[in-house]
Amino acid sequence: MMKKLVSVMLCLGLSACLLAGCSSDKADVADDPASSTIAQPIGGETESPVVEEPVAEEPEEPTPSGDFKILDNADAPEGFVYNELSGRLIDASIENQRPIAAMVDNEKTALDHFGLNDADVIYEMVNSLENNRVTRLMVIIKDWDKVERLGSVRSARTTNCMLAAEWNAVLLHDGGPFYINDYIKLDSIDNLSGVFARIKNGKPVEFTEYVTHDDLVKYLKNSTAIDTEYNSYYTGPHFKFSESNAMEGNTYSSEKDAVGTITLPFPHNASELHYNADENMYEYYEYGAAHVDGETGEVLKFRNVILQRASMGKYDDNGYMYYNIGGSGEGYFITDGKCVPITWNKPLNLEGNTQFFDANGNEIVLNAGTTYIGLIPDDTWSTMVIK
Repeated sequence: MMKKLVSVMLCLGLSACLLAGCSSDKADVADDPASSTIAQPIGGETESPVVEEPVAEEPEEPTPSGDFKILDNADAPEGFVYNELSGRLIDASIENQRPIAAMVDNEKTALDHFGLNDADVIYEMVNSLENNRVTRLMVIIKDWDKVERLGSVRSARTTNCMLAAEWNAVLLHDGGPFYINDYIKLDSIDNLSGVFARIKNGKPVEFTEYVTHDDLVKYLKNSTAIDTEYNSYYTGPHFKFSESNAMEGNTYSSEKDAVGTITLPFPHNASELHYNADENMYEYYEYGAAHVDGETGEVLKFRNVILQRASMGKYDDNGYMYYNIGGSGEGYFITDGKCVPITWNKPLNLEGNTQFFDANGNEIVLNAGTTYIGLIPDDTWSTMVIK
């Protein structure tokens, strides 16, 4: 069904009358879907993000070295394309398939997780200002037909809605505070909530909901309710990938080693990333132990790590919060045992991609593989340890 874009006025202190103007129905697509502005949040009293004007100078192109080469579908084997989320080969039949973005509970009771090793990108972010800033994971998967069991699934926050729109992903969750309501009404956000399998595991009911392969077949693959291919809200790939040596292939400055442990400032679960030099991967640890899949026992690991500094704001005194992810800021890119400072920029429209640049203004190039993106709160950024 054709849809109409509901534009949301950019203003972090939107009045009640503007909120009342948000459509509750999804109608026809506007001519320019990328023109919808981002509100963070819709409603609430916040400070506007500082937006830096883009630099007019033409950035230098990355300087190739060794076997560094940016992956291109023209070079892919017949019948395959490079996954735009990870740089890994996938069947060409799903080239235009939208990813899913599943909300996974990261409370200790929710462990063991299932299916996270199928991810292309995983975000970790604070989920509440209460509970010692417990985090939640947002798991983005392009080739979701391979998923057997994923979760456990929990509620979404407004930041997750914004990110799902940015990836043109279908958001999978189980409800959320009413602050998300105006977002999931938007035509650029498709979601499935509370329809997934309940699997008995001896835990309280809130820890028993999982996305299964049957769910994905029923609600996406064999359903016409949600378009499973990229639609007019899709604004293109986020990343460029190299098969290997991405760190060497760019002219980075201020490079430092990152071959030990990255201690992240998430106090509730004490997240860490440990460098495995034999595999050239960063293994995810929390609650004092390696994160392992509940079925395979495989350790969750990442080829690329992006740490994105962002300020937070709160909706109320119950812990409900959001990240300011529109505008620009600083961060780190870590791969190949090296760490370099970067900047990030997201246009002030809901569907615009967050892009990451090195100190010379070049868009960073990632190694093919899974990427961890940590949204690091501005007020604890200085406590992060990379060694």
